Amino acid sequence: MVEFCPKCGKMLRPTRSGEKVLLTCPQCGYVKEPSSNEGYKVVQRIERESKKETVIIEEQGAQKVLPTIRAECPKCGNMEAFWWLLQTRRADEGSTRFFRCTKCGYTWREYD
Repeated sequence: MVEFCPKCGKMLRPTRSGEKVLLTCPQCGYVKEPSSNEGYKVVQRIERESKKETVIIEEQGAQKVLPTIRAECPKCGNMEAFWWLLQTRRADEGSTRFFRCTKCGYTWREYD
């Protein structure tokens, strides 16, 4: 569910405060608790290179809008995965292709 800031009209983004999920305006800093936390889950990941904690907040059900492809999951062997592209390296290098298993949710990547 998309919510907008009542002060400036920008889209509110989910952020984490302790174990709570809050909706925060990136423009003016307005903060609001979502009407229910059912649509959000907090996922944590620690990056190896910088030893810095990165918190990823995913809206549940958002994966369903991603395209699917026939690809074998290295973890469970399922033959269907969601996929998306990200430019994770320099602009003159190829994009990184990410896959997420539709069955177990395992995420892996391939480089071009």
